[in-house]
Amino acid sequence: MINRKKLVLIAIIALLVGLFIVFDGHQLLTLANLQAHQASLAQWIADNTLAAVGGFVLIYIAATALSLPGAAVLTLAGGAFFGNLLGLAAASVASTAGASLAFLAARFLFRDTLRQRYAETVRRMDRGIEKDGAFYLATLRLVPVFPFFLINLAMGLTGMKLRTYALVSWLAMLPGTFVYVNAGTQLAQIETLGDIVSPGVLGAFVLLGVFPLVAKFALGFVRRRRVYRGFQRPQQFDYNLVVIGGGSAGLVSAYIAAAVKAKVALIERDRMGGDCLNTGCVPSKALIKSAKAADTMRHADRYGLDSVPVQGSFANIMARVKRVIAQVEPHDSPERYRKLGVDCIAGSAEFVSPWEVAVTHHDGRRQILTARSIIIATGGRPAMPPIPGLERMEPLTSDTLWSLTEQPKRLVVLGGGPIGSELAQAFQRLGSQVIQLEQGDRLLAKEDPEVAELVQRQFERDGIDLRLRHRALEFAEEDGERVVYCGREGADNPEERVRIGFDRVLVAVGRSGNTRGLNLEALGIEPERNGTVPVEDDLSVRFPNVFACGDVAGPYQFTHAAAHQAWYASVNALFGQFRRFRVEYRVMPWVTFTGPEVARVGLSETEAQAQGVAYEVTRYGIDDLDRAIAESEDHGFIKVLTPPGKDRILGAVVVGQHAGEILAEFTLAMKHGLGLNKILGTIHPYPTWNEAAKYAAGEWKRAHAPQLVLRLLEKLHRWRRGKPGNAASTAVESQQL
Repeated sequence: MINRKKLVLIAIIALLVGLFIVFDGHQLLTLANLQAHQASLAQWIADNTLAAVGGFVLIYIAATALSLPGAAVLTLAGGAFFGNLLGLAAASVASTAGASLAFLAARFLFRDTLRQRYAETVRRMDRGIEKDGAFYLATLRLVPVFPFFLINLAMGLTGMKLRTYALVSWLAMLPGTFVYVNAGTQLAQIETLGDIVSPGVLGAFVLLGVFPLVAKFALGFVRRRRVYRGFQRPQQFDYNLVVIGGGSAGLVSAYIAAAVKAKVALIERDRMGGDCLNTGCVPSKALIKSAKAADTMRHADRYGLDSVPVQGSFANIMARVKRVIAQVEPHDSPERYRKLGVDCIAGSAEFVSPWEVAVTHHDGRRQILTARSIIIATGGRPAMPPIPGLERMEPLTSDTLWSLTEQPKRLVVLGGGPIGSELAQAFQRLGSQVIQLEQGDRLLAKEDPEVAELVQRQFERDGIDLRLRHRALEFAEEDGERVVYCGREGADNPEERVRIGFDRVLVAVGRSGNTRGLNLEALGIEPERNGTVPVEDDLSVRFPNVFACGDVAGPYQFTHAAAHQAWYASVNALFGQFRRFRVEYRVMPWVTFTGPEVARVGLSETEAQAQGVAYEVTRYGIDDLDRAIAESEDHGFIKVLTPPGKDRILGAVVVGQHAGEILAEFTLAMKHGLGLNKILGTIHPYPTWNEAAKYAAGEWKRAHAPQLVLRLLEKLHRWRRGKPGNAASTAVESQQL
């Protein structure tokens, strides 16, 4: 909706343009009219130079700001009446001021609307403008074939700073302005505006316009040479690619390189498969399955069976987790990757130069490997908060808890994010008494409040002692008991501390990138505070041939995100001299494997509101799904965000059983630009969980049904049945009687 200030500005612009048309401004600002009145104006201007220059500048600014025709004629007039020096100064200042006003007007009137409707597009555009905008603006200004008024309007829609726009515009327009001003000094000899810019002059302008792009390439070349200063590039290389880290990102990177017949080495100091196989996705989902089985037994009466007390050995459960890891392990084994053509090396790696890596083998041998490109894929580790006394509690993390053989009776879980929530519920369902501490006012802070509320209600039903707005202040051991003291937000007495006793503590407050021991300082690479390395859009790290992907690169620390990044890192590492691809995160799904599951892709409602994106919400309750009812899992919902009146998917969240599988359909639709109408038009087998996606699409369709058409159809069908009282309807009624 346009606000009052915008309406006022539009009215002023419309009034000024209207006056220009009414008073035949388009006839006044012509070459013929300028030539006809040159002699009569010249004497007045000579007697009133200051007023003439001021009036000329104001008229020029107004014409440029309103995008009116005649700027070329006004520039000629500057040369004809004021000469080269004064005419160039007046015309260049006025044209820059007018262009800046047009730039500001376009930004004020249209940028907010554009940002609301196409938020992600605007963000990408702004990132590009911030990085290369000055070069592209200079190119457009230097080539006179691009209409300047369109440049003013288009740039106003971007995030370019006004001072950058004005300075670059002024400098880049100077050559063209000088040509026209100089031509204006010979006004009598000019017959048409085309005489000013000959093919030769136009060609010179085109070459001048290409100069910023050439300069950008040259600067990039110089910058690349400078960054390598102090390092000696090897004459030849052992490998095309060396990958440091054998987790998800490293395995995919090595696989891709081997698939395109590059010689690749994969260095891993611990176990192949990384966190996902050994301490993350695989073991945690195995544990969650055991916990779900225990919950099913405990509530078997839902299915017409007798509920039974859950009894079992925690050691047996953890042994099953290890068997699952062992069964998956061959997929990521060195043997498999060697068969694919990857040199798998066990040892620790550190950088010597941008092309050299020193490997310390487990037997102490040290080896230098050289490669044209290197990928850092060293993953992440659980972050440990600096809480007094925590280290003395032998804290568990998602990395270390798998060595447990005895189940904790009382388990404190620090953190209400996905990892903390998944493990808290699993241990509670397996029989531990879990006390979960979260500093915020809800679990799963990245999700919408209603999503977190549904999960919280289930946690409370499971018996988890959920302490929101509680911050762990100190750990201690008192009379043989481990305790944690917490500060509680909102307490009447800020110094009041809550005392909680426990047996073991599990820390799940986030993750940090693994960069220790890589000797990154030798390359001048400084990790971020969370341990991740700063990467460019192509995933390079400071040097054009050094890349990072996976948890060590961020921003998403998911296995599937690591695999996604690995494609870009490996392809750019191998073929970046010819073309580089920018990693794209537009469609990034994720799942939190609590009960109920929470799966999301794209914008949440909270994010849409924060970014000012216009949207509407379509909801479908899974309690209405036949398959969910049949399995007594009829709880949860689907929420889809779309632009107002359109079926394009901005984001979707699924909360409930099999949410991760249901989400895949929305992810595919977003990736390939398919709307809810396409999902609705797809045949889904009955009865399946994925029918929920179709029914959600049906809810959108029902809300956007064309009411006028339906009313007309209703009248048509009524007419076809026959009006009450006519012969046809009477005959039908007689037969029924």
